[in-house]
Amino acid sequence: MARFLPRSTRVRVALFAALASALVLGLGSYWFVQALRGGLENSARALATDKVYAVLALLNSGVAPADVPKQLEKGGGYMISPQVMNRCSAGLPDVPFQGRAQVFSPDCVIAMPYGEEDQVYVGSATANRRYFVDAAESLDPVGLQTVDTAERILWGGVPAAALFIGGVAWFAVRRSLRAVGAIRAEVDGVRAADLGRRVPVPDSGDEITELAVTMNEMLARLDRSVQRQSQFTADASHELRTPLASLRTQLEVQLAHPDRLDWRRSCENAVLDVTRMEALAGDLLLLSKLDADQHARHEPVALADLVTRHAARRLSLDGVEVTTEIEATPVVHGHAGRLERVLRNLADNAERHAKSRVTITLAAAGGEAVLTVQDDGPGIPAEDRERVFDRFVRLDDDRAREDGGSGLGLAIAAEIARAHGGTLRVADSIDGGMSGACLELRLPLA
Repeated sequence: MARFLPRSTRVRVALFAALASALVLGLGSYWFVQALRGGLENSARALATDKVYAVLALLNSGVAPADVPKQLEKGGGYMISPQVMNRCSAGLPDVPFQGRAQVFSPDCVIAMPYGEEDQVYVGSATANRRYFVDAAESLDPVGLQTVDTAERILWGGVPAAALFIGGVAWFAVRRSLRAVGAIRAEVDGVRAADLGRRVPVPDSGDEITELAVTMNEMLARLDRSVQRQSQFTADASHELRTPLASLRTQLEVQLAHPDRLDWRRSCENAVLDVTRMEALAGDLLLLSKLDADQHARHEPVALADLVTRHAARRLSLDGVEVTTEIEATPVVHGHAGRLERVLRNLADNAERHAKSRVTITLAAAGGEAVLTVQDDGPGIPAEDRERVFDRFVRLDDDRAREDGGSGLGLAIAAEIARAHGGTLRVADSIDGGMSGACLELRLPLA
């Protein structure tokens, strides 16, 4: 059916508005005319009923049928006979009027006017059922003229009103679609390299305004996403160039001076560079999955067991002592492997910058599991507490070591926390004896 409809929204809306209004107005007009005619018929029926009761009263009092018209001022009906309908339909001979009535027989009297158009008939029988009275009353001619006039007006007025409503709908939709056309034209000109453009927002305050605002918000999200992706690609390329350049240099030196270098030591260095690239590629792959919202299957995870197992496997690095404080045993809904990755990244970051001690604390508060990892290193400046979770971000040399990471550890941890409905932030120190960084992970309890 859709292929038979016009493609223009304006035409379709105007057509449907005209058809709907024609249907509603047509039904309303029909009801109105019938109501007017019904009122006339009810009024005439009431008068005819009065006639019937008057004739019945005369007949019951002993008045002969032929004398009934003489004692009533109004005519119309008085077909008095038990079988008057059969007698009249049998074709009685035309008889002259006696006053206002035709007397066909002593029991068959018809008072005029009777049998005309636009009359209402009411019948009833006497108490002894000897006579049957059928009274007629004509509809009010003025009322009939009014009904006819109203019917003629409505016959022409309904189509005109439907066309007018369709035209108003066409102009209203046309005016509204001007803003949509401007939005479409602006969006049509948006390219990947020009996501900073925004569609015009009309001041009508209706759904078109909401559409324009939503489109601008979408373009802003796309702009941020593309910029972030471009920056991410540039940073990833830069990070990969360093181990690749080192590996290439080692291979070129080995080829140029095969008799002067320790091949075993050179291969060991090459393996270290390859391992670094492998770890970086794995981090990039995980970030891409998190960016694409490729959530892994979630299940109940006991964080206390996860922390205990992780602490048991972790050895002190460069004399850094790792301790755990489990104050509660919360259970969260998530992916055990990725949550362990968060803990490992936080612990690695803390050990990398700690002087002598790292403390992992697990608690529960406000319907959330709270995991904190604190070190006694130089800490994170207040102005860098948000930036530290950006990708490929490394702070000043005081917080970096020669074996520092790629700058993706905290970014990955923050993305995993977000995917689990939690948060990761730099909190104030919870231990007065440790002035280093304190990273707090909050996850909703299962």
